[in-house]
Amino acid sequence: MASVHRIRSRLPAELRAASEPVVTLYQDEPDQTVLDQGFEPDLLGLFEGASRLEADPASSDPPPRIILYLQNLWDLAEGDPDIFSDEVRTTYLHELGHFLGFDEDDLTLRNLD
Repeated sequence: MASVHRIRSRLPAELRAASEPVVTLYQDEPDQTVLDQGFEPDLLGLFEGASRLEADPASSDPPPRIILYLQNLWDLAEGDPDIFSDEVRTTYLHELGHFLGFDEDDLTLRNLD
């Protein structure tokens, strides 16, 4: 997705380099496997895999990845493309924060909740 590429290109060089091992996937909404883990159907994004603090991302199984749920993001934005873009940015950065080792409190302090 072009907007995630644009988001990554605007990160400071250190964060941009740190984000390289993380694959970004896109789905309309969470599948049953994710829901069975206790996540809500209106989930916007999910980070899977080990954070860079837990393991070498290159050897992580599964490899680190961010899943963005585009239909849920679109629904939250109520069809407004500008709000959708903002929500994609916030959600991507929130999930990237998990990869970087931030917990929910850290992300809230950075307005990424």
